Amino acid sequence: MAKTAMAYKEKMKELSMLSLICSCFYPEPRNLNIYTYDDMEVKQINKRASGQAFELILKPPSPVSEAPRTLASPKKKELSREEIQKKLEAAEERRKSQEAQVLKHLAEKREHEREVLQKALEENNNFSKMAEEKLILKMEQIKENREANLAALIERLQEKERHAAEVRRNKELQVELSG
Repeated sequence: MAKTAMAYKEKMKELSMLSLICSCFYPEPRNLNIYTYDDMEVKQINKRASGQAFELILKPPSPVSEAPRTLASPKKKELSREEIQKKLEAAEERRKSQEAQVLKHLAEKREHEREVLQKALEENNNFSKMAEEKLILKMEQIKENREANLAALIERLQEKERHAAEVRRNKELQVELSG
């Protein structure tokens, strides 16, 4: 199939060259829209905006043309028992080597996963400690604010009591002086 396709590609190249040569002999365009070659026919179709269009009609191959060739498989040489044994041993060594590489790769991957997990645990612990420290600090600030507010409230109450006591004393003095 591939050989046939390549042969048609070559013929198409020849077709364009043939058209060029024919145009030298026949300066005016020919009315014939069909070109015939060994086992194909090329028919020109109406021109399109994108350029020329052709229909390629393939004819069945003639009996004279190349018959499909069958490739004879190369004869295998007989292997001795020792050669077979050597090949089996080499295959076993390759299998063991590949198995060792896979095990090594798995061990490396497992170690990497352990490292990643350890790092994630450390980051989680650090984050938890930091969050706990922030929470304790905030609670201390709230406690200090409450104590400060309470102290300010007590101070205002004492101030009001002093003022009330002073007002009472002034009233008593006024009553004694007026009386």
